[in-house]
Amino acid sequence: MQITTIGIDIAKNVFHVVCCNAKNKIVRKKAVKRRELLHYVTNLPKSIVAMEACSTSNYWGREIASLGHKVKLLPAQHVKAFLTGNKNDYNDAYAIVVASQQAHIKAVPIKTIEEQDNQLIHKVRELAIGQRTALSNQIRGLLLEYGVSIKQGIKNLRKDVVDLLDETSSLSSTFRQVLAQLYSQLVHLDKTIKQYDEHIKKQVASNDACQRLQTIPGVGPIVASGYYNEVGNGRHYKRGRDVSASLGLVPRQHSTGGKDILLGISKRGNRYLRYLLVQGAKAVVSRAKNKTDKLSQWINRIVATRGHNKACVAYANKMARIAWAITVSGESYQAL
Repeated sequence: MQITTIGIDIAKNVFHVVCCNAKNKIVRKKAVKRRELLHYVTNLPKSIVAMEACSTSNYWGREIASLGHKVKLLPAQHVKAFLTGNKNDYNDAYAIVVASQQAHIKAVPIKTIEEQDNQLIHKVRELAIGQRTALSNQIRGLLLEYGVSIKQGIKNLRKDVVDLLDETSSLSSTFRQVLAQLYSQLVHLDKTIKQYDEHIKKQVASNDACQRLQTIPGVGPIVASGYYNEVGNGRHYKRGRDVSASLGLVPRQHSTGGKDILLGISKRGNRYLRYLLVQGAKAVVSRAKNKTDKLSQWINRIVATRGHNKACVAYANKMARIAWAITVSGESYQAL
């Protein structure tokens, strides 16, 4: 019978492929080595090829789509519900086939090379920031062992370490040598992060959508770039609330017996973008006090009734919705 849907369980070396007809009956299945996958798929009838949205899925999605197939990348957490029988690679591939036919499961857009490059810069920037934080904490801890306490903030650390490297400081020569090496690493990480920031700013400057996103209060080049890399033109979302929900910025719901119970935010989806939006929101909320514009008044009411942190999350939610409206409409932010 004719093959209509192909499920591929992605792996590092051996891929398991299940081919199904219109009635979801398996008509062919095979374990294929990595180097043979594209050749094998080329010889299959043009079909829907479904895979989990996981590591390397964007690469395989682009390659298989170039062969004339329609590719669907599915969120891995939604595929598990359709696994029947014992867990093995063929059953996983078949579960992907079944999940791909569910109307309520939205496919994940395949990223282009440019989008993956931009995502790469954000990932290595986040890595460098984490390394700098770990290194600064290590320096502070070592100095405390010698009775030296430094105020919070990376600026205070840089300033005080330079003073402590002077020969007139109370530290031993051995410690100063070690501290000099650690400080050199810190300076290198600062330069690396700055290079990534400059790269992102250049990318944002040439992107019209990112330029318009920066008209939103709290959205700078980093947030605009991170948002656009994740959401794109936003047309695969029906409304702004769907975007904020996909980023985990809406309350979890636990309702029964007609009674609605709302809990804390779900924190699902892209953790990094949610972090960026909340950080941008914090900057706006902290400056809203004593301002009289409608946005600041709205923020101040939430701060007064629900507290500072919930106001930050509430505005991050609003930022995600406004950003979706801007990317879809092609307009810039207009303050009320």
